[in-house]
Amino acid sequence: MATIYHLATLMLFCFIQLSFSELVQEQPLVLKYHNGPLLKGKITVNLIWYGKFTPIQRSIIVDFINSLSSDKATTVPSTSSWWKITEKYKGGSSTLAVGKQILLENYPLGKFLKNPHLPALASKFNGVDTINVILTSKDVAVEGFCMRCGTHGSTRVGRGPVRGTYIWVGNSETQCPGQCAWPFHQPIYGPQTPPLVAPNGDVGVDGMIINLATLLGNTVTNPFNNGYFQGPANAPLEAVSACTGMFGSGSYPGYPGKVLVEKSTGASYNANGINGRKYLLPAMWDPQRST
Repeated sequence: MATIYHLATLMLFCFIQLSFSELVQEQPLVLKYHNGPLLKGKITVNLIWYGKFTPIQRSIIVDFINSLSSDKATTVPSTSSWWKITEKYKGGSSTLAVGKQILLENYPLGKFLKNPHLPALASKFNGVDTINVILTSKDVAVEGFCMRCGTHGSTRVGRGPVRGTYIWVGNSETQCPGQCAWPFHQPIYGPQTPPLVAPNGDVGVDGMIINLATLLGNTVTNPFNNGYFQGPANAPLEAVSACTGMFGSGSYPGYPGKVLVEKSTGASYNANGINGRKYLLPAMWDPQRST
């Protein structure tokens, strides 16, 4: 499994400019391709809502996923232009569309989920060329929540060798928001810069969007731990997690960078979606430019 929360040392690796950078040219970050299959073509994203979410919360997330591969004209910068970076990885485009949804509002496995519960929930949908996304509500604790904020992995489809992929993302409004909902919440570590205003007015769900975006990018480019990544396979730097915390130009640990601000609400964003939605999306590594 791959996690999206990294310790400060990894952030420093990405962001800190060496004081002698004028003398020693820093080597660009390069994610190695390990010759495994990537998720390309048409991909169905099934949603498993575990716990209670409001209709508005669900629509924010559904609109985001559908925005990624939408051909509807949206104002630049757009979520779809961000997602097009995945086309630069081997194999062409990855087109996402929301498929089936299940509401598990009665907490069938309780309000504390252990790691084996995640693939078990993901197996509610089977099929190739799918990503099954488990979304846990703010009152659901998950093993290792604060150390990762979300994760992605794979499960076998039936008894054959084919594997399906899954993602878990939790609502961190009341659990570790300084780690999992930053920059919409005061950070736990580092410079205490003022938090940004969440573009959809929901710190927990807008934080989930950042983590979901990260994991969707990581999943299509490294679905089975043998795609694009750097470092050990059990703790890889992947397409979007390679430089955690970058949202705009001039970013550094504790500062998300220069982003757009909606004048009427003061909300920060860097991507326009469908249905008038705005989102704050993390940086994705560009394999053609190694940036």
